[in-house]
Amino acid sequence: MRSRLARLLAGVGAVLGWAALALQLMLTLALIHSQGGTMLLGVWRFLGYFTVIANLFAAAVLSSAVLGRSTARLEFCAVTAMTLVGVVYSLLLRETWDPQGWQKVADLALHDVLPVLVVLFWLLRPHGAVRTRDAAAALVLPLSYCAYAVVRGAQDGWYPYPFMDVGVLGAAQVALNCVMISVGFAAMAIVLLFLDRRLA
Repeated sequence: MRSRLARLLAGVGAVLGWAALALQLMLTLALIHSQGGTMLLGVWRFLGYFTVIANLFAAAVLSSAVLGRSTARLEFCAVTAMTLVGVVYSLLLRETWDPQGWQKVADLALHDVLPVLVVLFWLLRPHGAVRTRDAAAALVLPLSYCAYAVVRGAQDGWYPYPFMDVGVLGAAQVALNCVMISVGFAAMAIVLLFLDRRLA
C-alpha cells in the first residue's frame, strides 16, 4: 500500500513539476521578450534560479521513481534540496515580491506544493539505505549552484537573489551568505539522515 501510494505521489509530483516548470519558462520568456531580450536570454535567465534547478532535479527523480529507476541517494538529495527551497523561500524571499496571475500559480507550485509532495513521497519510501556519504552528496547541488550563480553574475551582472548580489553586497558578504546556506543544507541533510534511520 505504501509503495503504491508513493508511486502515485511520484506520478502526481512529476506531472505537476514538469507542468509548473514549463509554465515558469513561458512566463520568463514572455517577460524577457517584453524587455527586448531574446529567447536564448530568456532560457538563460530561467536557468539562473536555484528553485528551477532544484525542481528540475526533483521532477527527474520523481519521474525515475514512477519508472522504478530511482535510488535512495537521489531521493535523499531531492528531498533535502526541495525542503530548503520551501524553507528559504518562506523565510527570506516570499515578502520580496507579489506575483500575480499565472506567475502566482507557478510560484505556489514550485515553492510550496512541489516541496510538500517531495517530502511526502520520501516519507513513504523504504528507509535505512541512506548513509553519511549521501548526506554529503546532498551538498553538491547547493555548493555547485552558489559557484555557478556567482560566475554567471560576474559575466552578465545579473544575480537571481538579493543575498547573492556581489555588486551590492560585496564578494565577502556573498561568500558568507553562501557558507550559511551550505550550513543550512548540511543541517537539513543531517536531520533527514537521522529521520531516515528512525523511520527504518
